Amino acid sequence: MAKAIGYAAQAADKPLSYFEFERREPKADDVEIEIAYCGVCHSDLHQARDEWGGTVFPCLPGHEIVGTVTRVGNDVTKYKVGDKVGVGCMVDSCGTCISCEQGHEQYCENGFVATYNGEDKHLGGATYGGYSNRVVVREDFVLKIADDQDLAAVSPLLCAGITTYSPLHHWGVTKGHKVGVVGLGGLGHMAVKIAKAMGAEVVLFTTSPGKVDDAKRLGADHVVISKDEDQMKAWRNRLDFILNTVAAPHDLDAYMELLRLDGTMTLVGVPASPHPSPSVANLIFKRRSLAGSLIGGIRETQDMLDFCAKHNITSDIEMIDIDEINDAYERMLKSDVKYRFVIDMKSLKQQ
Repeated sequence: MAKAIGYAAQAADKPLSYFEFERREPKADDVEIEIAYCGVCHSDLHQARDEWGGTVFPCLPGHEIVGTVTRVGNDVTKYKVGDKVGVGCMVDSCGTCISCEQGHEQYCENGFVATYNGEDKHLGGATYGGYSNRVVVREDFVLKIADDQDLAAVSPLLCAGITTYSPLHHWGVTKGHKVGVVGLGGLGHMAVKIAKAMGAEVVLFTTSPGKVDDAKRLGADHVVISKDEDQMKAWRNRLDFILNTVAAPHDLDAYMELLRLDGTMTLVGVPASPHPSPSVANLIFKRRSLAGSLIGGIRETQDMLDFCAKHNITSDIEMIDIDEINDAYERMLKSDVKYRFVIDMKSLKQQ
């Protein structure tokens, strides 16, 4: 056992605060990582405030982890001390079910182990995440980061990047496709960048006229104000694929109508209450599909990191110190960030 420090919520109605705890010593197949930066995901807030239910306290969030390898177990072959690496939303899975064997650990039939608030198979209790100084993770769930990339700006790729890359990749987005992205936030801004790099013609849908210029800066070919009926009508039956990143209940039919024959809209945002049910006729008469997608497997996440490195894609970030995390949560609720907070772990000091 080795001491570690971080920031955790002691209860759903308590702010995150300094917290001392223990990590396991690296086992034969483990990698120990000194955390340099950790991205802040909206799901961190949901978990810390128990808005989805089932949070185990103390809750120490963070699943967009990047840093440097400090120790490796005797059986580790992929990494060595000094390597730049990342850890995303999972730190383990059963490895034996069909989903795991196919490289889709996120759909593990026995339940993957979440980076935080998962079942800690080694120490008991809940896993603790990346709002901390160090972490120990199985080699198979560690990801390689290119040496020449900005570590801080890479960290949100471990969740926001793979959450958007996976459905774009799975549904075969490529050159010549017209792709809609709904919402320009932490997920949406990554979807625009990645879809554009895949060769698609990208249409960004937003309720905010003030985001038009930024959407085009990020790579959108067209920006549609979704409250404007005429602008929406102009795109009916024209899109091959829509990635809907909005995590609030809204009218899905308004977007389903924009899909052409055999088009698909995939949801990646999880609203606190259900979306209104879409019209069945909207699906039947154009053989359209409504689907969902959850992060990505480890192999696909590495593919995403390599793709982003090749195309020089990182997240647009605002750096914060760890003691600013509670204010950052409140700002996230107001969408007051462009487009992802990242914690500089040098700001985490022993108290």
